[in-house]
Amino acid sequence: MKEKGLDPGGHDGPVRRHLLPYGRQWIDEQDIRAVVDVLRSDWLTTGPAVGALEAAFARVAGTSEAVAVSSGTAALHAAMHALGIGAGDEVIVPAMTFAATANCVVYQGARPVFADVGPDTLLLDPASVRARITPRTRAIIAVDYAGQPCDYDALQEVAAAHDLSLVDDACHALGGAWRGRPVGSLAHLSTFSLHPVKHITAGEGGLITTEDPVLAERMRIFRNHGITTDFRKREDLGSWFYEMADLGYNYRLTDIQCALALSQLAKLPGWVARRRMIAASYDRAFRKIEGIQPLSVVNGVTHAYHLYVVRVTREGWDRGEIFRALRREGIGVNVHYIPVHLHPFYRTRFNTGPGLCPVAEAAYQDILSLPIFPRMEDQDIRDVITAVEKVVAAAV
Repeated sequence: MKEKGLDPGGHDGPVRRHLLPYGRQWIDEQDIRAVVDVLRSDWLTTGPAVGALEAAFARVAGTSEAVAVSSGTAALHAAMHALGIGAGDEVIVPAMTFAATANCVVYQGARPVFADVGPDTLLLDPASVRARITPRTRAIIAVDYAGQPCDYDALQEVAAAHDLSLVDDACHALGGAWRGRPVGSLAHLSTFSLHPVKHITAGEGGLITTEDPVLAERMRIFRNHGITTDFRKREDLGSWFYEMADLGYNYRLTDIQCALALSQLAKLPGWVARRRMIAASYDRAFRKIEGIQPLSVVNGVTHAYHLYVVRVTREGWDRGEIFRALRREGIGVNVHYIPVHLHPFYRTRFNTGPGLCPVAEAAYQDILSLPIFPRMEDQDIRDVITAVEKVVAAAV
């Protein structure tokens, strides 16, 4: 591949002087005031902002329950605990995801079993899931990769046929929907992240949504060291007494963080609409560029576009060189993800490796994530498209 005309120091300089990241938070004065109000209050943690966020989030997700925890990873861990996943159990997870999706299974002493994904969407393939079910399988974790919901009709059918729990790792998909049903209401448990690059942020944080009050209560106890009451409840009762009923963790989300997330949640519809508009602009532009192929979007879904992923498909092109060339142009491209079963920990601990999930492995060789976040201006969108056109023209 040639990379002529791409030297930032030459007469043909970069498209941008400052790097445009692939994702970025948006904090405004309303958010800051919400946090300051909590800082001036009596409760910095285990206070009223936690319940307020949980109630508002449950309404957005279309569920009766939401449980706030300290991160998206903690949300996944709490979900596995609530389902009673433990030693000797197997949980099916997609290969194309962040490591936390599989790590939460290992935290419980169970074994993650990696299933492959569809080549057009990189979403969990129900046929691959069926092929990996054994007598030890207890649950399936689906990942709404990039923000597009999985085929929950097919996955629910598989789960019901084998009496399995279905968990939605929806950390990419807040604000999305599957056939009119909001993400968060599509599985037995759905997990979300409040990391700064996600749709809304608390700095760090996570939530789990469910219709099952028993599971919700297990997760609330789990996030509080396994103790059945928190400090605020004991204050309300005028009591000091507490009991540790289970082994839990300190996975509490502070009122400070909850106030920020609650303020951000009100902006979610507009922010998702902006992400979808940016994606539509990319779709129109890349339709004309041979060798740059956006992932497919299934009919009947509302894509939330945490990521905008393309595949570099032209024969002879090297994704790594395209990546470096776009970075030199000031475009903060990224790669999501290295298939989890190829990480050294899983290869050593669970004897995984190349050939286990060939579709995910092939996709990893040619995927790129382009910048997409609500605060991007129209000129930022044009810069991304111009940089892709420039790099592709130099690569031919």
